[in-house]
Order: sequence, then structure tokens, then C-alpha cells
Amino acid sequence: MTKRKIILLLLGLLTGCISISAQEKVQPKKGDGIHSLLIRHHRPGPEYRKQFIELNRRKLGKDNSLLLNVSYTLPPLKKKTPAPEDPYAVGAKKREPLFGKEQAGYGILSSELKGATFYIVSGHGGPDPGAIGKMNQHQLHEDEYAYDIALRLARNLMIKGAKVHIIIQDAADGIRNERILKNSKRETCMGATIPQGQVERLNQRSAKINALNKKDGKGYARGIFIHIDSRSKSKQTDVFFYHSPQTGSKQLANTMKKTFAGNYKRHQPGRGFTGTVSERSLYVLNNTIPVSVFVEIGNIQNPFDQRRVVIDDNRQALANWMCEAFVADHTQYRKKRKPGQ
Repeated sequence: MTKRKIILLLLGLLTGCISISAQEKVQPKKGDGIHSLLIRHHRPGPEYRKQFIELNRRKLGKDNSLLLNVSYTLPPLKKKTPAPEDPYAVGAKKREPLFGKEQAGYGILSSELKGATFYIVSGHGGPDPGAIGKMNQHQLHEDEYAYDIALRLARNLMIKGAKVHIIIQDAADGIRNERILKNSKRETCMGATIPQGQVERLNQRSAKINALNKKDGKGYARGIFIHIDSRSKSKQTDVFFYHSPQTGSKQLANTMKKTFAGNYKRHQPGRGFTGTVSERSLYVLNNTIPVSVFVEIGNIQNPFDQRRVVIDDNRQALANWMCEAFVADHTQYRKKRKPGQ
């Protein structure tokens, strides 16, 4: 026998000895059966019983009875599979590349929106820049500013434990702090090319939301479509909201308005808030299953309204207030929900 074979044989014997010595042996108490013995040693169930009988077949009495003063081998304990981590638990560390390098990483700070699902759609994108305003020598493209606000809102919601689907995406543009956001045609509908035709574009994003909503299942789900209006240059407007005939949609729009009015009163006392809520037959509201709201940030042609979107702190404030409104809407939903729903 070669030296190599001898070493392998010794290793095999040693491994076998370690395995045998590691097996736990016990003696039954008076009146014990296999069931009671296994229960006492934390091995309940038919699988453990089957293993015990196989290990101790030659030591068992009639009908698999236990004999006193006999040592029996216990089947090895199963390793407990650790429970999967809750990706929406407070303290969970997350990463969303769409937010850009500096803001991609974030942590869940609260459970205010745990169990809630949101579908966030920034208007236009891809071949369609939407409304175009002019500030000095610069063009302001609706899709770029709406997208930046959408990303900020998504991040706010995620930090509060919500599940968020960002429907319109640009892999290169994260959250940006510049005043003038450069236009691109890179936006996709979650990876799919955005069509040229308006109806096709709207149908694509509505269908995507509905498909995701079907997978997400029942529970609190809300959609939001973020746009910037275009009117005559002299027409100044506050943020205004459209809703569908759905009761939940109207309630959400009114909660949005109430939240914005409260924040203007707090941060700009005396200014007032003239934003409106109205029902409007819009394709995306009519064809999207989850309760949704359509938000117009302002008039991209008006110099005063332009400051609402070109200043990054203002874009963040808009996202903060929309998030605050969603928290309030979610709270109302939970209060009205019947036990067990």
C-alpha cells in the first residue's frame, strides 16, 4: 500500500470517528416512548421519529419500544434556516442606482409607509420633452424637471419603508442639484423604449403600472403623474391637482392640496395658496387601476413659477410635501380599513 493511500485511509477513519463521536446519545426514562424522548430533546415530528428508528433499529424492543439502561442515538438536529431579512424593515440599508452616485445609498428610517406601494411617473420623456420654457438663454424641459422631482419623491417614500416603482427612468441622470437640467432622450419606461405616438406612450405607462399592480397584490397602492404645465408667460399658478371619478383619487388630491396649503402657511405666512383640485378625464387616470393623482407643478413659462423648479431646494420641498401628503393619505386608509383586510 502506498504512503498516499495510507494517509487517505487514516483521514477517512478519523472523519468517521469524529462523526460517530459527535452523535448525541441518551437513555430513556421510565415510561418513555420514542415520541416523549424525542420531544424532550427538541426533535418533534415524524421525520425525526423515522431517523431515530433507523439509527437504533437493533436496540429497540417489540413494536419499537424503548429499553431502560440502553443508550440510544439521537438524530442530528436540523439547522434552522434563518428567516429572510425584511427588505422594508427600519434600519435596512438599501441602494437605488437611479438616484445617482451621491444619493444611491439610503437607509429605511421609519415604518410609516411599510406595506404601501407607489407608482411614480414623471411626464413625457424619451422622444417627447414635454413643455419647454425659456429662462434667459436657457431652455427648461418639462420632462427633466418632472423626473428630478419624481426621483426625490421616490427616495423620500423609500426612506419611510414604502415599495416604489419608478416607471419612467434615465440610467444616467440621478438626482441633480443644477438649476439648468440638460435635456436628453435616454428615458425609458422601465427599460422599454418610449413610443413616438402620444396615445402609445400613455398606454405603455398605464399598462406597466397595471401589470406591476397585479403582481404586487392587494393593499394600499397609489400612483402619481408629475407634470409641469405651459400657459401664457404672464399666468402665474400654484401647484394644482387632477383626479379621476374614483373616491380615493379625489380624496388623495384634496389631501395633497391641504398639505401644500399648510406648508405654504407655515413657510411663507401671508402668501396664501391658490392651488386647485378638479376632476379631469385624462388617459392615465382613466386607464390606471391603482388610485392615482395627476400633479401640475406650475407654469413653465412664468418667471415666478420657474423658480419653483430650477432651484433644487424648491424641487426637494415639492417632493417632501407630496410625500407628507401620501403619509397622511396612507394613515386615513389604515384607519378606514376593516380588520383583516
